Amino acid sequence: MAERARSAGWREVLIVAAVAVGVVLGVAILTAVLPTDLQRVVFHTPLLIVLLVVGTGFVLWRIAACRPPES
Repeated sequence: MAERARSAGWREVLIVAAVAVGVVLGVAILTAVLPTDLQRVVFHTPLLIVLLVVGTGFVLWRIAACRPPES
């Protein structure tokens, strides 16, 4: 029996978008309640760039590790 390729629908896209917005808002709120010295570390060091590079590398690694189903 042939399997159909599954594609993301509007519902899945909206769920992922809502989760992404929620995470960003949560991080913004957490950063706002940090003491001033820790806020200075977050905003005036390459910490955010390092986190973005590591996160992007992880996502790309997960995508590359996914193997298509064998026919």
